[in-house]
Amino acid sequence: MRLQGPALRLTVFVCESDTWHHRPLYFEIVHRAHRFGLAGASVVRGIEGYGASSRIHTVRILSLTEEMPVEITLIDSEEAIRAFLPELDELVPEGLAVLEPVEAIHYLGSSARLAATGTGEPFPHPPGGS
Repeated sequence: MRLQGPALRLTVFVCESDTWHHRPLYFEIVHRAHRFGLAGASVVRGIEGYGASSRIHTVRILSLTEEMPVEITLIDSEEAIRAFLPELDELVPEGLAVLEPVEAIHYLGSSARLAATGTGEPFPHPPGGS
């Protein structure tokens, strides 16, 4: 799905060890967002952080724990993101979600340029452009 212009970013903060039916919670959120048709999703594992417990989790301490923070970011139109929120109500027992208005700029790769221009060459620059 292509997205250009005003959008909404939903960022969900959970713990790496959080699960949904024996799978990582972040995995389930991303796959539901994909099935829901949202424009984009990514997961970033934190190296340090704390949440409601105020206990700091860090990779600097030798530990086998999987209590590191995980950030799931979803981007789409405001309407689509707000329609997806009930999915999070079902999935996230504890965590934080943040909604932020953003401006989306979609960049096309060479295969998309080929489909659009028939040559694979970059789109012509506007007059006076570089």
